[in-house]
Amino acid sequence: MATAALEKTGIGEAEWEARQQLAACYRIFDMLGWSEMIYNHITLKVPGERNAFLINPFGLHFSEVTASNLVKIDIDGNKLDDSSYPVNLAGFTQHAVFHRHLSDAHCIMHTHTTAGMAVSSVAGGLRPTNFYACNFVGQIAYHDFEGVTVRSEEGERMIEHLGDKRAMFLRNHGILVMGRTLPEAFIKHWSLQRACEIQVATASMGTPLEVPDEVVAVHQRDLSKVAIPGGVGKADYDAMVRLVDRIDTSWRT
Repeated sequence: MATAALEKTGIGEAEWEARQQLAACYRIFDMLGWSEMIYNHITLKVPGERNAFLINPFGLHFSEVTASNLVKIDIDGNKLDDSSYPVNLAGFTQHAVFHRHLSDAHCIMHTHTTAGMAVSSVAGGLRPTNFYACNFVGQIAYHDFEGVTVRSEEGERMIEHLGDKRAMFLRNHGILVMGRTLPEAFIKHWSLQRACEIQVATASMGTPLEVPDEVVAVHQRDLSKVAIPGGVGKADYDAMVRLVDRIDTSWRT
């Protein structure tokens, strides 16, 4: 958006860049089959504004989200723009508590994917039976299902159960991840989703082989050796944005 247009809307350049990054992410999730009707949420803090974040308009499918129709709210749920769209209370309640209390939770993603919900609904949760699952050994928190997340007091228990982790299975519910950047949260969600998909597939084939702890430790130690410069998840995320652009560029508006 041109500078003059940004000034007219009251949106600064940093916020507009964040809006485009988040809108692209919603389209990527839809392209990957991770949308859930008009539900589920990805939120992103507004740069330079401690208590403001962007969330999807309640009522729109992920494929309809654009940079301009994202809703800007504060951590108390007040709208900070003139959006005509409501905000899903479940999305606000769940995400605001982490944005409020965790300075490094710049981006938060919650989904109800089939594989994610399946793994969150079995005793033992995620097991170290595949490459991607080994990435998360010792890094996953669990929070018991208490019904739809609309009561603020549940947030206190979610923070307690999360502890120092930044990925959580909401039992019987789905995946919750967060990152210091949107690309970091994206690659974390992608990897966790792949781990779940493979675990579900493996479970139908017989007794899974679990990777020994000492091998998991070596695996996690060596993961940094296959990282490329630019920040965690950036190259992966940029590649997905290019794919989305080949389908539809309307998210940019």
